[in-house]
Amino acid sequence: MGLIIALVVGGIIGWLASIVMRTDAQQGILLNIVVGIVGSLLGSFLLGPLLGGGNIMSGSLDIRTLLVALLGAIILLAIVNLFRRGRAR
Repeated sequence: MGLIIALVVGGIIGWLASIVMRTDAQQGILLNIVVGIVGSLLGSFLLGPLLGGGNIMSGSLDIRTLLVALLGAIILLAIVNLFRRGRAR
């Protein structure tokens, strides 16, 4: 059950991050899920000690975890845009 919740929340987080970074038209639902989950892992690694949130794969879904996952997904999309276009938007 935790995997299904992680996929759904990862899809929503990835979709929100793609709207913020204006890459929503280029991504499908599968890439939104991947961006959300990988962004959550990246955010929990980089921002978890500062903000105190975990990752969505651990099963704790409080506001700090969702904020860390969203910020991690935005950072991930900024890095992808930087390598793809040579600049971050």
